[in-house]
Amino acid sequence: METTTRPDTNTVNSVLEIIRSLNQLKGMDMILDRILFESRKLANADAGSIYLVKNDTLVFNHVQNDTLFGRNGAGAAQYAKMTLPIDSHTIVGYCAQTKQTVSIDDAYQIPATVPYSFNPSFDEENNYHTASSLTIPLLTSNDSLVGVIQLINAQNEQGQTSVFSERSKTMACLFANSASMIIEHGILNRETILRMVKMASLHDPKETGAHVQRVSAFSVEIYQRWAKKKGLPDSEINHFRDLISLAAMTHDAGKVGISDIILKKPARLTKDEFNIIKKHTTFGAELFNSTSTELDKMTHEVTLHHHQKWNGTGYPNLTNFPDKNSPNQALAGKDIPLAARIVALADVFDALSSSRCYKEPWEKEKVYNLIQKESGEHFDPELVQAFFEITDVLCAIQEKFQ
Repeated sequence: METTTRPDTNTVNSVLEIIRSLNQLKGMDMILDRILFESRKLANADAGSIYLVKNDTLVFNHVQNDTLFGRNGAGAAQYAKMTLPIDSHTIVGYCAQTKQTVSIDDAYQIPATVPYSFNPSFDEENNYHTASSLTIPLLTSNDSLVGVIQLINAQNEQGQTSVFSERSKTMACLFANSASMIIEHGILNRETILRMVKMASLHDPKETGAHVQRVSAFSVEIYQRWAKKKGLPDSEINHFRDLISLAAMTHDAGKVGISDIILKKPARLTKDEFNIIKKHTTFGAELFNSTSTELDKMTHEVTLHHHQKWNGTGYPNLTNFPDKNSPNQALAGKDIPLAARIVALADVFDALSSSRCYKEPWEKEKVYNLIQKESGEHFDPELVQAFFEITDVLCAIQEKFQ
């Protein structure tokens, strides 16, 4: 085994540069994706996953595996619904309980003297072989645990599975210590938005945290498939994903300005009541009328335009909206901002698939038939095509955020 060595100055500087770039990210999806990628890069690991602490348990949140998934992402596996207790029975649980890094050279040869054991079910289901692993607690500056990162199968220079070197362990732990605080900040961003959603839910019972998290995840995945098909560069895709993951969650924030008598009505709305409901788009846009940042701009676009239709029959009609740059009509086609077109599809899919105070959830086939029928009418046809290519991922999202 190698002796512990101090990382060279250039490597430390590169870690600091990564941390600086991570601080520019807003959404948890991209924060976790980038942290896991950079951790694997520093340790030269084939795979890895991140668990976050929630209510004294560990919740699976992110996975990458070059052997199984490559650069196309983990797909439905990304949204596996899995929790682990913080106890000594599993490697991840033991790491969280003790707040100590656990390095294992061979997962199938763990000594009987340790309290934890390896669960081979993932290997068996996916025809994978886990050998080495490095499991690191994610601790904030006050020693508070926010999660655990687990790196799997170190690779040597020949691309063969090896053990994690002492240098790899040092660098991965150094990076994890700094990344923990970024994760904590990302959690606070998400919780702030969910509190806003909770305010809306006092009026509108369908506007729940689960609903907006599903719409956010749907939007991210639909965009990613559309953008990959377009051949957009990864840097552009990642940037847009980061913004839309948060902007999509705010799509109905303007409902705080609508009477709960209307929002909670367990029957079809009258024409006058529906005209009042339509105002939630302009109310929401006014909440985010500052366009000082890209996130402000996208959030404004999503809240204002997510009920526009591809054929130009959506709302709001912007004649009286106080934005001198807006046309005096409903938008159509590609004049509707891309983020709003994506959220429109994601929101309708979730609304039809979910129960409401006035209806039961539709059967999947009925939902799919309507979305296909509305391609080129309500929805951007290219986005509908991307939607139907990832229905397995969308179903996994629904399972995770019930």
